[in-house]
Amino acid sequence: MFKRQICLMFCLCIYLYANSQQIKTKGYSAYLFTYFTGSDEAIRYAVSSDGYHFKALNGGNPVLNSVKISGSGGVRDPHILRGADGKTFYMVATDMNTVKNGWGPNQGIVLMRSKDLINWESHPVDVAKIYTDYAAADRIWAPQTIFDPATGKYMVYWSMRLGKEDRDKIYYAYANKDFSALETKPAVLFDPPGNTVCIDADIIAKDGKYHLFFKHAGSATPGIKKAVSNKLTGGYVFQDKQLEQTKDEVEGSGIFKLNDSPDYILMYDVYRNGRYEFARSSDLEKFTTINADIQMDFHPRHGTVMPITATEATSLTTRFLTPEQVILSAESKDIKKINTVLDSTTHSVTWQVKPGTDLTKFKPTFPEIPGVIITPKGNTSFAKGTVSYVVRISGQQPITFTTKALETHNPVLDGLYADPDIIYAEKTGKYYIYPTSDGFTNWSGNYFNVFSSSDLVNWKDEGTILQLGKDVTWANTKAWAPAIVEKKINGHYQYFYYFCANGQIGVAVADNPIGPFKDLGKPLLDKLPEGVTHGQQIDPDVFMDPVSGKSYLYWGNSYMAAAELAEDMVSLVPGTTKILTPAKTYNEGTFVFYRKGKYYFTWSEKDTRDPDYQVRYAVADNPMGPLTIPQNNLVIIKDATAGIYATGHHSVIQIPGKDEWYIVYHRFNYPKGIGMGRSAGYNREVCIDKLEFKEDGSIMQTKPTHAGIAPVTK
Repeated sequence: MFKRQICLMFCLCIYLYANSQQIKTKGYSAYLFTYFTGSDEAIRYAVSSDGYHFKALNGGNPVLNSVKISGSGGVRDPHILRGADGKTFYMVATDMNTVKNGWGPNQGIVLMRSKDLINWESHPVDVAKIYTDYAAADRIWAPQTIFDPATGKYMVYWSMRLGKEDRDKIYYAYANKDFSALETKPAVLFDPPGNTVCIDADIIAKDGKYHLFFKHAGSATPGIKKAVSNKLTGGYVFQDKQLEQTKDEVEGSGIFKLNDSPDYILMYDVYRNGRYEFARSSDLEKFTTINADIQMDFHPRHGTVMPITATEATSLTTRFLTPEQVILSAESKDIKKINTVLDSTTHSVTWQVKPGTDLTKFKPTFPEIPGVIITPKGNTSFAKGTVSYVVRISGQQPITFTTKALETHNPVLDGLYADPDIIYAEKTGKYYIYPTSDGFTNWSGNYFNVFSSSDLVNWKDEGTILQLGKDVTWANTKAWAPAIVEKKINGHYQYFYYFCANGQIGVAVADNPIGPFKDLGKPLLDKLPEGVTHGQQIDPDVFMDPVSGKSYLYWGNSYMAAAELAEDMVSLVPGTTKILTPAKTYNEGTFVFYRKGKYYFTWSEKDTRDPDYQVRYAVADNPMGPLTIPQNNLVIIKDATAGIYATGHHSVIQIPGKDEWYIVYHRFNYPKGIGMGRSAGYNREVCIDKLEFKEDGSIMQTKPTHAGIAPVTK
């Protein structure tokens, strides 16, 4: 009888604790998001009032010094937890510095404790060194912690692999009283079935059960899945159901409960595509995507969200938020978010707005931020000029900002993109831009998108058309500088898409300009041309000669190569490869076009990270040269007075049936790029300006603009 009572009390303890998480949230009115980014390995904060609109604190910069809190100098995958006493906070993170040590071996975690979310005690724990049974561990990733009501202790759990012959499983151990070390030997918490692997676990209690979410891999259906148990430390039953609401690869799942609802939000890192996604559920079984409703002014990697009180949120905003950050949180479908110009000295803001914005109706809104008041909140009109906003942050002096809205047509695409190639498709009567997806450290993007337009001003994102590592099996990174051509074969339009991947050039084919595209299955070019000793086989350009009807491919970095394409458009005619490098200063980005009997060869000089990145040209009498360089052959270069830098890697488009031409190019992101140092070279945006010619056929130098061009008509 006594044993039965103990058992009942034990089960009740678990049930009460599990449901206490739902009860406690009633006293909370905000959320704290802890995360890291791809730019470095450090902990950052963001806050939200509703769990949907998150504002980065501290200007998006780290809130803790990774060197001081870790053993490696870097931390990833932070998980934050409110303690059982309601006033102590616990945070754990992967002790990892990929810049210094690469991807391993990684053998440690960091334990942290705080009373105020601002000041943290930290203790690196080298699991492999402390526990000799795990000395072979080469991957100790994504630790998390949870209070175990059965023991009154904090359980830390993480994924671990004991060498390359092992599989990643979830392990756990208990932390000591002051959360400075582990006091029990790690043991397996969950081992997925079928010789598969799991990482990035997150446990949440609901209705007397523990739900363990994780990334599952090694099966035919990888993704975010979960296992459920009545007991925290074992007995988890695997549920082979994908919970993410995307077909792209994901990791870093995190689950949190909403403060004012019985529902939960599952978030995960779509790491190959550089985005974070969110889904909502009432039962932790069925999830519905809510991505369109989420707004963040930062790009997180694997992180977690914890409910906080209004007092805690105000403390954080007072410590980590500035009026400048608040005014930059303005939201509107019309605002070009990455192009807002702030002058901190004069407290003035210029919101660049999209083409066709009605300034009589344009009204920025601001997310509710704990401890922050912004006025006015009523109707405003920018039709007559400026509007003043007063920002009040608790504990700080109020600041008045003078704001205005300015319609600009450059950049033409929303977000960071580069190396644009453009075509007019006869099949659809539309224009299409095929860019490099930018914003990835060291150009490490791995997918390509396409955009469509009827007037060269208003562009629609048609989505991803090619994913390295998925649609392209022979490469998984460095998706760069595509080129495309439309060709009518036997009365049927086909689209041949040439792209860079891992420093090689591939080709994919589709029946429509937005795909689906099918990769050839192997690189078209995977080595330097004969006689070339340095450079990269990148930056393809495809050209169909209107005179001969033949097609040509141009490519190269540090050299310009050319070859005739075979009729199948996916192979080169043997023996036709020729080196046409026009000048010692040639770098990359060849683009060839034909006008009034002349072949124009254009290219980029200097490095894409250089503010002076620019375009020059030569002319020829046929597609294979020789090239003649005019005396004044500069096509486009920076305009420092306008804050426009690094104008290059371009393409050119002719309006069908007209002698009307435009240059499509990338530049550093405006206004932040010029202050980013070398990183500006992978934070670029796409612009269009008019390309004009003199009577003798020479190209007039184009002045890059923010205004861009007016809508064109065919």
